[in-house]
Amino acid sequence: MALDPQLLEILACPEDKGPLLYFADEESLYNPRLKRRYAIRDDIPIMLIDEAETVSDEEHERLVAKAEADGIRPTFEA
Repeated sequence: MALDPQLLEILACPEDKGPLLYFADEESLYNPRLKRRYAIRDDIPIMLIDEAETVSDEEHERLVAKAEADGIRPTFEA
């Protein structure tokens, strides 16, 4: 199940308060500025800094390329 579009419009990174990229098929939200990925479990975004995963440079490149190829837009415009 996808996250509610209204929820996506207000979701921001808890660390830098910036927009996120939503990867529904990977059940995650991603902050490309900090290379941080936030999991979504049971349709609930886990927006805790301590639980975020810092991704490698290779994973960052993959996620950015996927967002571009799939037309994934940030949760809001900064």
